[in-house]
Amino acid sequence: MRIAVLASGRGSNLQALLDDLAPDTAPGRVVLVLSNRADAGALTRARQAGVRAAALADGAGDPLTLLETLRSAEAELVVLAGYLKRVPDAVVAAYRGRMLNIHPALLPAFGGPGMYGHRVHEAVLASGARVSGASVHLVDEEYDHGTILAQWPVPVRPGDTADTLAARILAIEHRLLPAVVRAVCRRILAGAPVEPLASAADAFVLANMPERLEAALVNA
Repeated sequence: MRIAVLASGRGSNLQALLDDLAPDTAPGRVVLVLSNRADAGALTRARQAGVRAAALADGAGDPLTLLETLRSAEAELVVLAGYLKRVPDAVVAAYRGRMLNIHPALLPAFGGPGMYGHRVHEAVLASGARVSGASVHLVDEEYDHGTILAQWPVPVRPGDTADTLAARILAIEHRLLPAVVRAVCRRILAGAPVEPLASAADAFVLANMPERLEAALVNA
């Protein structure tokens, strides 16, 4: 499958996808990387990998600009990997069920407008929560709201700062996102619906959380 990635920052989750999908046997490949920032590290990573990259600094909120760019690349799946702009409703509708986002918390907790980056981890620490993690979900018209496909819990440790918690969760994101993208590609190619995944390698699935949470916390 032809995958477009939208990213606003340095692109470490993009790099995890590029590395994981490099083999010819992978069920998908990244063909386009877009950013709302011309200086985003994700664009540099894409160009170094020989992937088409473009900044949408002036048109990131324009559904026609974004849709035309995605369609020109014949993108079949869109992945938001640290993309901080709201995706226009028309674009969400065009890729309904084929647009994924990764969020650095266990949704539905600590999600929604304004909840990104260190703001998420600071909110987790302020709440006194003992567990955080990462979630991959389908994108709909609301922030961090679509169907959750998979989650990976990460313990909040005594003495954690936003930086230390962010680093621990980011390491998990680099494993969770490629696993889910591979599984979603296989489902779509097989004509199966995209739904909460029970087969993504190493992915802790929401439906299995009660049984696997304790083991996850011990091993994280």
